[in-house]
Amino acid sequence: MQLIFDFPVAPRFSFDNFVVCGGNSTAFRFARKLATDATDNLLYIYGPEGSGKTHLLTALSNFVEGRYFSFRDADALYAGELPAEGLTRLADHFEGARALILDDLHLLPDNQQARVELWELFNAFYSSGRKIAISGLTPPKELPHLDGHLTSRLLWGLVARMDVSDDESRRMILKKLAEDRQIALPDEVIDYMLLTVRRDIPSLLWALENINRFSISTKRRLGLRLAKEALGLNR
Repeated sequence: MQLIFDFPVAPRFSFDNFVVCGGNSTAFRFARKLATDATDNLLYIYGPEGSGKTHLLTALSNFVEGRYFSFRDADALYAGELPAEGLTRLADHFEGARALILDDLHLLPDNQQARVELWELFNAFYSSGRKIAISGLTPPKELPHLDGHLTSRLLWGLVARMDVSDDESRRMILKKLAEDRQIALPDEVIDYMLLTVRRDIPSLLWALENINRFSISTKRRLGLRLAKEALGLNR
């Protein structure tokens, strides 16, 4: 089982350090298939914030040497507010790219220019057989502001939902996060965090980092009592 969550793109996001669980195993398998199988070239994954979409898309982008863009930047792009990137159109960013990796498609602005450019870009990659991987919060038919033709095309490829809302998945993520930070995290502390902290992954990560900082600052072993003190200080 493997999985992770949506954080800024970083080279450390790979298939090897993605935490696979029941809620994301299909998406993980499809992403690996897209990366290694020449017969597939289109993937759409969807699910709530913190379910691992950005991690998986970044891992795929790194594997196939593709290029990544998040529609979180779309408003700035179409307002001409990204001079550091040198972008005047979405197509500029993907010129010469080996794969089209688009994150947060649900944030596509209600902008005709954006719809036209996205459709043209998608067709250019699809018709040339290059890899395309896209993510959003919802299934294709529920995406706002999307051209109907593109909605239909997304359903032609591999489609998978990602969901890490069960406690088993959260425990696995917390253990992996702790392991990556070389933190010895007792099971009783994980149980306490799941009972007292908001259950989304960013909030659990925030709690873990606060507990670890408190442990370091007080030079005390991380345990249940320390975790209660650390989280109590930040409420």
